[in-house]
Amino acid sequence: MGALGPKLPPPPLLLLMLGIGCCAREVLVPQGPLYRVAGTAVSISCNVSGYEGSAQQDFEWFLYRPEAPEAALGIVSTRDTRFSYAIFGPRVAAGEVQVQRLQGDAAVLRISRLQAQDAGIYECYTPSTDARYLGSYSGKVELRVLPDTLQVSASPPGPRGRQAPTSPPRLTVHEGQELALGCLARTSTQKHTHLAVSFGRAVPEVPVGRATLQEVVGLRPDLAVDAGAPYAARLAAGELRLGKEGSERYRMVLGGAQADDAGTYHCTATEWIQDPDGSWAQIAEKRAVLAHVDVQTLSSQLAVTVGPGEHRVGPGEPLELLCNVSGALPPPGRHAAYSVGWEMAPAGAPGPGRLVAQLDTEGVGSLGPGYEGRHIAMEKVASRTYRLRLEAARPGDAGTYRCLAKAYVRGSGARLREAASARSRPLPVHVREEGVVLEAVAWLAGGAVYRGETASLLCNVSVRGGPPGLRLAASWWVERPEEGELSSAPAQLVGGVGQDGVAELGDRPGGGPVSVELVGPRSHRLRLHSLGPEDEGVYHCAPSAWVQHADYSWYQAGSARSGPVTVYPYTHALDTLFVPLLVGAGVALVVGATILGSITCCFMKRLRKR
Repeated sequence: MGALGPKLPPPPLLLLMLGIGCCAREVLVPQGPLYRVAGTAVSISCNVSGYEGSAQQDFEWFLYRPEAPEAALGIVSTRDTRFSYAIFGPRVAAGEVQVQRLQGDAAVLRISRLQAQDAGIYECYTPSTDARYLGSYSGKVELRVLPDTLQVSASPPGPRGRQAPTSPPRLTVHEGQELALGCLARTSTQKHTHLAVSFGRAVPEVPVGRATLQEVVGLRPDLAVDAGAPYAARLAAGELRLGKEGSERYRMVLGGAQADDAGTYHCTATEWIQDPDGSWAQIAEKRAVLAHVDVQTLSSQLAVTVGPGEHRVGPGEPLELLCNVSGALPPPGRHAAYSVGWEMAPAGAPGPGRLVAQLDTEGVGSLGPGYEGRHIAMEKVASRTYRLRLEAARPGDAGTYRCLAKAYVRGSGARLREAASARSRPLPVHVREEGVVLEAVAWLAGGAVYRGETASLLCNVSVRGGPPGLRLAASWWVERPEEGELSSAPAQLVGGVGQDGVAELGDRPGGGPVSVELVGPRSHRLRLHSLGPEDEGVYHCAPSAWVQHADYSWYQAGSARSGPVTVYPYTHALDTLFVPLLVGAGVALVVGATILGSITCCFMKRLRKR
């Protein structure tokens, strides 16, 4: 084409006068003027319709500069590689300026880096493939190039956290704390534009780009706040916030920092303008590095230590164990909370054992199952030192102790989330045994016992060893026979007397009255009144020795079990004679009634005959 420009088609008025205005060729380009920023990319579309001939149409682009509005400068063409003017040739060869075919009748002109001299009127011309000139063969749109005035930087005085003197700064925040970052974004474009600002995170040691930068939260051109997919739930819960402070400063606050929040944070500002067709177009983008953020996880810092060596105490003596929680941990408060407890496993038992006592995140103490009623204290004696105190140790307290610490961070809605836990090394504790040996002998007084009588069972207990003030308790148990053999069910408590002298009654098989009593210093008696056949069984006596400590708690220092005592309710001899007597009387009555009935029947028959 050269400087002559495109071949002009007949004017539309002439086409209408000829009556050929229907179904004419039409070339469409965007409505102008278009405003774009120097150094950015621009795309101008062009499509043709109503044409004849080949479905593969060609496109030629021209530029009319403001200083020479009549001179058409060839930019690029789909059919001629030598079409470009000298001022565009190198840029076309480098791919900075190109025409891309979208389909047979649509193409787009792309300029990757606008220059100030690219301003002007762009014309898209489609060479004719029609038998006659019908319609329009080109479309024009004005492009105006604005200077780049967008500026983005980190907002002083800088993010919150422990900051190292580097550029960009390196921040270290504790897990669960807030991460606050600020960004300054401004523009002095003369046209009415909108700014969109977003905060993004890149994985450490990974180059930053659109593919690697994960958006955290952003303010859109319409002032709506959106979060990237991984952060949407935290934005909805109020844990993630973005606000504008003044006309240029933007601030992001990310609460409840997690390990995955570590990385390099950037602020990206984009400038948008509304085109004449009503759509919004991005005309500029700038990005600034805000900080390299390290999240110090609680699991990497939490450590628990206990006192050296093992502990040896005697029965009734106090037992104290100290636990120290260490590490570069945030103080308990708004963002973090801690709980500390002690666990005990009997010697040789696997696993961490059962809970003895603990202080929860609110500092409230509680005892584990089986320790209720004992004088046990769990308290914080220093900043990170905790003490477990058992006022009176028992032989059953011997075993391996571990201190367990748990760290929590506060999530959305002040909800606590466990972030880390650590156990101390095992700490052996030995409690001396009392050395109490019990023996029990039980028997049935009188040997045999009959139904309806009272069965008396006696139990004598002997004791060797033990501290002063030792008290005895004894209980009576029965195992019932089933089909001539003892039942596999556990023995049933009939009654007993506790170490405090209080009687305890269980369930008697026959359901009658029961009495238990202490008939001597170490002699116990069980009486079953009005003995019945249901009371048959094998009974035994189970004594136990108890020690009371200074804190008034009791613990069992020994136990024993007597041999079996069989109780069989015999039947009296008169009862065995009374049964045949009743049977004979019954038979006599039946025979007499039969004879009397027969005589009466015969007499009535004779009477009727007469």
